[in-house]
Amino acid sequence: MGRMSDVVKHEAGDVSVREARILVYSDDRNVREKVRFAVGPTTHGRPIEWTETATHAAIIDELDHRAFDLVILDGEAAKVGGMGIARQMKHELYTCPPILLLVGRPGDAWLATWSEADAAVSHPLDPFALRDAVDSFFAPAAADA
Repeated sequence: MGRMSDVVKHEAGDVSVREARILVYSDDRNVREKVRFAVGPTTHGRPIEWTETATHAAIIDELDHRAFDLVILDGEAAKVGGMGIARQMKHELYTCPPILLLVGRPGDAWLATWSEADAAVSHPLDPFALRDAVDSFFAPAAADA
């Protein structure tokens, strides 16, 4: 059996590509803004639907009520860091979306392993590395359906 397509065909016959749903968690508004700016409005031709959260309660609520294609967590967030949330997600969600963890420095990559994140990028955020990391979770959009 084939997998569900990211291409949607409408009754009028026109074809559109489903948005990539990305959830970004950081208690720092500037970090969330840097992530959105670095990644841009699309990934492999798919428009991105961004959802931002700043608290542990808000991210849990979003994950309980909506499906996401990727979750980006700030490991340096105060009170509840992204590493703990990543580990919680992997252990509590039956269908856990992929997780990209933002770590404090390259030497903290081992913490991403402990948290069971699927990938990690270190601060200061390199826009090219961040964009490449996000793109790696999404296949290029099909030119013809």
